[in-house]
Amino acid sequence: MTFRFSSAALTAALFASAAFPVAAEQVFNRVSSFPVALNLPADKDEKTTTSAEIITASEDGNTLIYSDSPLGGIGFVDIKDAKAPKALGALMMDGEPTSVTVSGGKALAGVNTSESFVKPSGKLVTVDIATKKIEASCELGGQPDSVAVSPDKSFVAIAIENERDEEVNDGALPQMPAGFLVTIGLKDGAPDCSTLKKIDVTGLAEISPEDPEPEFVSINANGEIALTLQENNHIVIVDGKSGKVTSHFSAGTVDLTGIDTKTDGQLKFTDKQDARKREPDAVKWLDNNRIVIANEGDWQGGSRGFTIFDKTGKLLYEAGSSFEHAVAAIGHYPEKRSKAKGIEPEGLEAATFGNDKYFFVLAERASVVGVYKDTGGEPQLTQILPSGISPEGAVAIPSRNLLVTANEADLVEDGAARSHVMIYERSEGQAAYPQLTSVTVDGAPIGWGALSGLVGDAEKDGILYAISDSVYGNQPSIYTIDATKKPAVITSVLRVKRDGQPAQKLDMEGITLDGKGGFWVASEGNSDKLVPHALYNVTAKGEIKTEIALPKDLLEGETRFGFEGITLIGKGDDATLWMAVQREWGKNEKGMVKLVSYNLKSKEWGAVHYPLDKTKDGWVGLSEITAHGDNVYIVERDNLIGDKAKIKKLYSVAIADLKPGKIGGELPLVKKTEVHDFLPDLKAQTNGYVVDKLEGFAFDKSGKAFAVTDNDGVDDSSGETLFFPVDLKGTN
Repeated sequence: MTFRFSSAALTAALFASAAFPVAAEQVFNRVSSFPVALNLPADKDEKTTTSAEIITASEDGNTLIYSDSPLGGIGFVDIKDAKAPKALGALMMDGEPTSVTVSGGKALAGVNTSESFVKPSGKLVTVDIATKKIEASCELGGQPDSVAVSPDKSFVAIAIENERDEEVNDGALPQMPAGFLVTIGLKDGAPDCSTLKKIDVTGLAEISPEDPEPEFVSINANGEIALTLQENNHIVIVDGKSGKVTSHFSAGTVDLTGIDTKTDGQLKFTDKQDARKREPDAVKWLDNNRIVIANEGDWQGGSRGFTIFDKTGKLLYEAGSSFEHAVAAIGHYPEKRSKAKGIEPEGLEAATFGNDKYFFVLAERASVVGVYKDTGGEPQLTQILPSGISPEGAVAIPSRNLLVTANEADLVEDGAARSHVMIYERSEGQAAYPQLTSVTVDGAPIGWGALSGLVGDAEKDGILYAISDSVYGNQPSIYTIDATKKPAVITSVLRVKRDGQPAQKLDMEGITLDGKGGFWVASEGNSDKLVPHALYNVTAKGEIKTEIALPKDLLEGETRFGFEGITLIGKGDDATLWMAVQREWGKNEKGMVKLVSYNLKSKEWGAVHYPLDKTKDGWVGLSEITAHGDNVYIVERDNLIGDKAKIKKLYSVAIADLKPGKIGGELPLVKKTEVHDFLPDLKAQTNGYVVDKLEGFAFDKSGKAFAVTDNDGVDDSSGETLFFPVDLKGTN
């Protein structure tokens, strides 16, 4: 029977990905996060680019080994205590490691030593794991990509890609020399170079049969090798002992519906792509007859999901857009990749934990891992795990109930996240992630992300409203969140319009109720992009009713770091809006920022100065302001992540002290009182690294406090959104 994606299957997948277990059951949760820069050699600058790409584990499951292409080495991590991984250093390879696997006490690394695209070369390097010393190497005759050891440890298979130059003829095939497959016999875990066998796979694919580009290898218990030819959109099955091709078939095409194919600042899952080539990257055997492929695409295709075939090429299951929809429902859809290949499933792992068979799908651009139960028929999506930026490889360690991902992106040059290894443990409990998801409307999830402001509903406990910022500039939105559910659920969305059309030139960073069923929104300006600093009154139907520009004397010394929060104090037409400016404006504000007032009746502007905390690195600014009781509560944060993050705090200022001075004159300096430190919250939520953008904070009608982080629309971000209640003991 062939299983294909359907609305029923999609609904089940979304429900499974979004719902927390109602009773204790076996789930995967992240237990630690390891920045691979900790493995930099002593002679390297701490800002040297490094990466974790393909990852494996020692046979006892206590040591991780990963390939680090930009560094030119392989890294080692001690995970005897999985919750406290330790750096074991890196071993330089005199080349570019592309993959690594384990055979007994040896690590086997494929190393690219190519002089050029037209003169490819490489070697298989044998490393003793205990001593971390190179023992031997085998010349491969081409550029290696994926490496795998047979389950019986009798041989190793290496995909020799001899990759194309994407700058030549727009990357079109053919580009010689052709790639091939290599097998090498193993003796006591070590490769015997004299047994090297070159297996020709030319003349098989329908696309450029003379120039196969092998990408990934996987070996089943029968010693059969599954090999993907990604650019050729083909799969080859080879008998590992004899080296004979036993079957081969096209990866084929899929008709995709309900996807977003336009990079236009909107999340609209209404497009389609017919006859989209799958172009698989990773492949894994699910048993001795079935394989699963991750359809990343690389040249002319990429179908945003995964497919299951038997080894003769019979289609058994096609995910279609179901995985991408499930990813969008938890806010991880990368809108900037819409016109390309969407979430780009790239890596795979398969393993049995207890009585449950799983396979894991790594979405490179969405930075998540889909956890699927292999039922033998239609797979069941049980969880989506948050990963670091751009998960490339994964290894399961069932003996220790662990799953590990290697995340390749290192954004050190931008002062952002480093490459990380993430460790997950399977145990009884509840899934810690996602903390926020969305419902399905008209067959697709409500797309969301980049949440930048938060306010509670005036009438219903547990109901809040969030806004998205300029990441979705052509689809400004106000989301309704039901925080009484776990995870919290976005139940509806209100599009902000001007004259019935999506409002342009908005960067919504703050939201508050207007007391009349609508909202006031603070939009952060950027003069370089002709985006004005302004306030907008939005009706309950989403229409902008009033626009208020900032006065000239306030704009003196403006920067793009404008209003980041807004709140309303008082009732009726005589109420006053208060806005928090994120960073210093002008030369006279070093160490201070403005809290700006606007009286709705008199239309008068005013301000007070607010003193900022100090930091040695980065900058400190404000992200939110909200009135509750006798105080306004202000989120103050640095722009740092991980261990460098120091300031993620909540301060209060007495409303009685908010006596605005005239803008342009001497402003009163308010006193702030620390109420809460968010750092422990951010560290404990999902055991990842501390994210920088804590941008939303609000109280619901009952006085319960909530916070939310901004995931930057999954652009140079892990995409994680943390939405959580905040315990403010003693706060009125």
